[in-house]
This record gives sequence, structure tokens and C-alpha cells, in this order.
Amino acid sequence: DVASEGLLLMTNDGDLMDGILRARNFHEKEYIVTVNRKIDENFVKQMRQGVYLKGLDVTTRPCKEKKISADTFSIILTQGLNRQIRRMCEACGLSVMQLKRIAIGPLTLSGLEVGACRRLTELELKALKAAVEKKGAGKK
Repeated sequence: DVASEGLLLMTNDGDLMDGILRARNFHEKEYIVTVNRKIDENFVKQMRQGVYLKGLDVTTRPCKEKKISADTFSIILTQGLNRQIRRMCEACGLSVMQLKRIAIGPLTLSGLEVGACRRLTELELKALKAAVEKKGAGKK
């Protein structure tokens, strides 16, 4: 999504990416979202429980959401449908003004400047692979 920003993971390890991206593996991806108006408790409840997306004819999985300010919240998804957060907000009558991915599984943006890139540490790579193997075990 060109209008989004934040953490990107680039790899040539197809099995690793497949494991991270498959919705059936329930890998968490965390975002900070700013919307066009104040967030009320009804919106938070709706997002947490799952939102019906008419265009995709699907209800999103329940997620973790926390209000950060009047118009900003964090959300942790385990699904990853195309433009999911934007679609969820639109279904609730809000428009996304800013969307930033801050974590993919055990990886975070912590300490990384805007536009910067770096290689994963061995520890990060092991943690990511372990998470993929653990979640993917027995789910064929």
C-alpha cells in the first residue's frame, strides 16, 4: 500500500515469507493508525470483535486494539487481508489518514530511522524462523 509506511521485511527466503504471510499461521503485525475524526468506544469495540467487509464478503478476525489519542490507535492483526485496516475503518465510517506498521512478529522498528535499512541480527532471524515453524507446525 503506497500510502502506508513503516516496517518492511525483504528476504529471498520464500518459505519464511510464506510462513509469515499465511493468515492461517496467525502471525501478529502491529500498526499505528490515525483516522479523520475522534475514536469512540463503539469503534474500538467493533474493531476488536471483527468487522464485516462487504467488498470481500468476510468478517475480519478479532484483533487487539488500543486507543492512543483522540484520533489514533494501535492495532494488532493476525490476518493481513488486502488494505484490511483501511477497509475496516471505512466500514466503521472513518478514513485512515496515516498508517504505519511498527512490528511483524518479533521484529520492530525500534531504533531504525525513517528510510533506513539494516540486516536482521542472527538472534532476530532465529526468533522469526522459530515463530514461523511454531505457528506452521501441524497446519497443512
